[in-house]
Amino acid sequence: MNALQKYFNYRQSLIDQYVKGDLTKKEYLDKNFDAVLSIKNEPFKRIDSVEKGLFNYQFFNAMAKDAFMEAKRFSHKDFCYIYTEQVDYYYGRKDNATMKILELLDFREIEAYFIKVKSRELKNKLFEIILKDTGVILHSTSETILVRLKEENCFSEGIRKSVIDGYINNKY
Repeated sequence: MNALQKYFNYRQSLIDQYVKGDLTKKEYLDKNFDAVLSIKNEPFKRIDSVEKGLFNYQFFNAMAKDAFMEAKRFSHKDFCYIYTEQVDYYYGRKDNATMKILELLDFREIEAYFIKVKSRELKNKLFEIILKDTGVILHSTSETILVRLKEENCFSEGIRKSVIDGYINNKY
């Protein structure tokens, strides 16, 4: 089993622990962040497989969430701004990985839709992307990805409950 497969298996065990209530969302995020960095301390430069794309998605998502948690710790505007800039940067890179995954899959067996969220900032912005063959769930707010999903007839109008609603709407 290669390092990426080990990471994805470990991540699944973290998800299972979170679903059972053995981990809080913050504990899950912290452990996932540590696991991502233990596999590779930088993302893949070239994404030539869905597996590498998914790792980069997780890498940048973990980095963004970590920066977001750091931003919440500081009340001083300068520190908060620095971390907020990092959050935006990492989510942008996550969206690049998402687009590459979708392109590698040639937009086949993809289902996407807006999801119900408690967050005012994410309402009518956050959408879920399901890779039907694997059941992998991705999220984005990228207008570019949204437009492309619509062009490829992968996006359903309306708002649905997320497949992982309890996780999505749980603060950390």
